[in-house]
Amino acid sequence: MLEKSIIVENLTYRYGNFVAVDRINFDVTAGEILGFLGPNGAGKTTTVKMLTGQLHPQEGRAVLLGHDVVKETAKVRAQIGVCFEQTNLYEQMSAIGNLNLFAELFNVDGFDGYALLQRVGLAGREKDKVSNYSKGMKQRLMVARSLVNRPQIIFLDEPTAGLDPVSSEAIGNIILEERDRGATIFLTTHDMWEADKLCDRVAFMNQGKIAALDTPRNLKQQYGKRSLIAEVATTGGKLEKREISMDSADTAHAIGELFEREKVSTIHSEEATLEDIFIKVTGRRLSE
Repeated sequence: MLEKSIIVENLTYRYGNFVAVDRINFDVTAGEILGFLGPNGAGKTTTVKMLTGQLHPQEGRAVLLGHDVVKETAKVRAQIGVCFEQTNLYEQMSAIGNLNLFAELFNVDGFDGYALLQRVGLAGREKDKVSNYSKGMKQRLMVARSLVNRPQIIFLDEPTAGLDPVSSEAIGNIILEERDRGATIFLTTHDMWEADKLCDRVAFMNQGKIAALDTPRNLKQQYGKRSLIAEVATTGGKLEKREISMDSADTAHAIGELFEREKVSTIHSEEATLEDIFIKVTGRRLSE
């Protein structure tokens, strides 16, 4: 049986009468990327704060790398890295200064901050004040800081929110590299495309509960539909769309009839997106 890096049992947290996280259960295997998906207010960030020891669960428990996060917080924190959505860097210090400070706090021997900054695409700007960095550069520095202690579990809270495509891709590549190193990645996001591309499994978080948890492929097969979308030329020269279900016993016959009766210009397959599945499972959009 594969080792579990994270085990969560009946985890619960309330803000007054509002239940932010409602008795959730899940586990994450070592070396897995788990996407924790949901709209703002779904309970994602509160869950991360409990898993990283910033909030104490009011019910249930979380075990990370064999340590109870409440009873053995220091042992947990020594082996994890965290990147928040909101930057909390020392802006009057340089990028290399920020990393070296955290390396000292974690007692990392032989730390090479320059190599880490090169890895996140900040080579040549190591000695610049962070206050002069763009949002994308700051976010890449946040990701770099979360890797200073070579953590076994990395928590990334909306790491690409509002970033340009180049910065988003750079962070995505780092996530995959860390997974290949053997680290477990806990990724909270409302970007379904990013989750589909990066995650081994995804959990749909809605109103404090986990509505579904599986691989993107399994969720699409369970809740989605597959179709063939064809463009056909009409007698007037216009193009019209035709859709044929790929999950019907009559699919082959329908495709044959399409090509026999109509002039097909283009045809391609189309499957449900994670956004489509999320709406079907929860009845709401991620942007709500």
